[in-house]
Amino acid sequence: MRPLLSMEWRNVLFAHWPVDPELVEPRLPDQLTVATRDGRAWLGVVSFDMTDIRPRGSPVGLGFPEVNLRTYVEPADGGPRGVYFFTLDAADRLGVTMARLGYRLPYHYANISVEERDGAVDYESYRPATAETPDARFEATYRPTGEVRTAEPGSLDAFLVENYRFYTDDWPVVIGDIDHDPWPIQDVEAEIRANTMFEACGFDHPGGDPVLHYAAALDVTAKPPATLR
Repeated sequence: MRPLLSMEWRNVLFAHWPVDPELVEPRLPDQLTVATRDGRAWLGVVSFDMTDIRPRGSPVGLGFPEVNLRTYVEPADGGPRGVYFFTLDAADRLGVTMARLGYRLPYHYANISVEERDGAVDYESYRPATAETPDARFEATYRPTGEVRTAEPGSLDAFLVENYRFYTDDWPVVIGDIDHDPWPIQDVEAEIRANTMFEACGFDHPGGDPVLHYAAALDVTAKPPATLR
């Protein structure tokens, strides 16, 4: 199937916390089950900048920053592991509308600023409350350290970053496949000053230090949405 969209993801911070699978499982559609690693489910906050988002054949692209709260799932009757989003907050009203309509993803508009200075990324996101959703905030400064590497197959790194499908909870469950090279990850130092993404989605904050990864840039293509059969 030919790609529907192409884009670049930049200044990506993955911040993951281990949680009891029983906290996540009830929040999933019946067709999906939580994916675990060493008996633990994972909730991740991922912030990044999407640039040059182009529909197939379009000479013009758009771009906007995004932060999302996710977990990892598998179809209950078998299939590839993928991402399940509890929220995706983005700083572009048109992009939010297109993603909600085209992929049925839970996108929301947020005020987001991303600044690069002295080798660090300063990221601030605030989603105002609406009649349907509470407000949400994520603020962090992060700086990559160490050499660029790819995740070893079967490792925790691979479990957390190498996922090439997402699932939504519409009926029937919508799936979206993406394609890209393996993530060029680095270790990263991060100061997370504010994070209410969990509470905004009905979770208690897991607490403790997250597992962190950083990627400077990655080209991505996305296929048209399909349905889980």
